[in-house]
Amino acid sequence: MTERPGGFALNAPHASSRTQAPTAPGAGARGRGARSNFSGRYEAFVREAFDDGWTEQDAEAPRLATTILTDKSRSIIATNNSPDLSFDQSINPYRGCEHGCIYCYARPSHAYLGYSPGLDFESIIMAKPEAPALLQAHFNRPGYRPAPLVIGANTDAWQPVEQRLEHTRALLKVFARYRHPVIFITKSALILRDLDILGPMAADNLAKGAISITTLDRKLARQMEPRAAAPHRRLEAVRRLSQAGIPTTVMMAPIIPGLTDNEIEPLLKSAAEAGAANAAYVLLRLPLEIRDLFREWLAANRPDAARKVISLMRQMRGGQDYDPRWSTRGRGQGPLADLIARRFRQAIKRYGLSAPRAELDYSQFERPLGHAGQPSLF
Repeated sequence: MTERPGGFALNAPHASSRTQAPTAPGAGARGRGARSNFSGRYEAFVREAFDDGWTEQDAEAPRLATTILTDKSRSIIATNNSPDLSFDQSINPYRGCEHGCIYCYARPSHAYLGYSPGLDFESIIMAKPEAPALLQAHFNRPGYRPAPLVIGANTDAWQPVEQRLEHTRALLKVFARYRHPVIFITKSALILRDLDILGPMAADNLAKGAISITTLDRKLARQMEPRAAAPHRRLEAVRRLSQAGIPTTVMMAPIIPGLTDNEIEPLLKSAAEAGAANAAYVLLRLPLEIRDLFREWLAANRPDAARKVISLMRQMRGGQDYDPRWSTRGRGQGPLADLIARRFRQAIKRYGLSAPRAELDYSQFERPLGHAGQPSLF
């Protein structure tokens, strides 16, 4: 194991300091979302087969080397003060995400670690094997009071590497053992593996979550979210989670004007048919490096629509690529933004996706006998 700057340890055998050299602008790499790999602004594993819904008829996403680093963070709870979010605490067992979604708002965070928000973000993954122990220690702190905790608010906790490492599953076991409510967000069908934990928790009002579905177009999804589950597999996840009694929201996140906004009604109809209880959306955001990465992706994959998409985005951002102000950054402003909001509200009403949001029961939290600070009676 080789120590890396910033408290990370390199686990991948024969891996260099980077998975690959920075890529020329626009060249890209097959099976990845970003087209380039420029340095951040501050400066090989074999996987088991997993059915994520893609077939030989879809564009191929060849296996590419992913470097796994060990994140030695001393805390597992991230906090935020955003009035746009319904929670202020979250857990992310991984930094970086193999899904490779080109629009991912977490990409710029990789620059803080000295890596590119481009290809590095989706091929150099920081895993937190101590996450379950850190969460347990957090729950055991004197005076701790249960509060909403979201898994996967930044990067996807059920991304492909989780199939082997199972850090997220281990976290869920801690939540279940302490009878602490949990909220999840994912676009991975791998979450169905954990129905044996989430189902019983939901029966006691201890679990709920959201599945992100950006598009029903298989070709577009493959290009835009190359290693995420196929759209029909995400709908299947909604169906099976709902059947297991787990309140499930569908997130159309992000809506991309001129590219996916035409799917609002059919996507929400499919979500309702799959058993979703609610639906919500976020308008595409292009902060920091995401702006250039997304423009690069558009030029390579949707050159015919590139100018239109950027023009529509700027019309909803006061003529800018991005407006970071609270309350408007996820919704935009102006006639086009209002039209999207109105269509979404009407579709929610039409398809019955306006059930009251499930309230989790935080009164059931208890520290099990034998935990640190509370010796067993026997």
